[in-house]
Amino acid sequence: MIQRGNDRQPIVRDDEDRRHFLDLLGAAAREQRLAIHAYVLMDNHLHLLATPADAQALPTVMQSVGRRYVRHFNDKHRRTGALWEGRYRSTLVQTDRYLLACMAYIELNPVRAGMVATPADFAWSSHRANVGLGHGRLVTPHPLYWALGDTPFAREQAYAALVASGVSDSLRERLTASALKGWALGDESFVRGLEGQTARRAAPRAAGRPSLAVRSVPNSKPEIIREPENGV
Repeated sequence: MIQRGNDRQPIVRDDEDRRHFLDLLGAAAREQRLAIHAYVLMDNHLHLLATPADAQALPTVMQSVGRRYVRHFNDKHRRTGALWEGRYRSTLVQTDRYLLACMAYIELNPVRAGMVATPADFAWSSHRANVGLGHGRLVTPHPLYWALGDTPFAREQAYAALVASGVSDSLRERLTASALKGWALGDESFVRGLEGQTARRAAPRAAGRPSLAVRSVPNSKPEIIREPENGV
């Protein structure tokens, strides 16, 4: 999920804004049973990867946070008008193939923006919690994250190694496009299954496009891989 500031303007101006926004997000997520696996609060947008308990969890959370935070932000900074660039944008992700890659993509945002040298240097994301460097009040670990190791230390180290390996430009572009355009991120079978449940297309038709995945082999370093075209 991506929520941007109106006309790419800042949605936070100081650390008090950031703390207030994340406090509202955490409270609403707990109330609506929205399990947040990864997030990053940038100056002018929010990225979120989460599993909702039902179809209304995410929209209810974002509506609640949006309304309460806008009142706080406008009152504090003596401004009026819209803060958000319309409704948030979101998509579905095939969990076993892309969840870990999506987590890394989200937490590497401040590095790509040139704000910090490493994701651990940025205080306003899930990364420090996911690598054992801070508390994770907002974070609910996904079963695939738990599967990275038998102990908290092993999981944290394996995930830190995965993030350190980076996300390829092609996968980063695909993740961004999926969220912004609403295309489901998954293999052909996953997309077909979604399209069988809805009247709208779940992905663009692009013949010959190679698929991308995350591979996690027991007792080895997780890696993001590119699968051969047409499975050959």
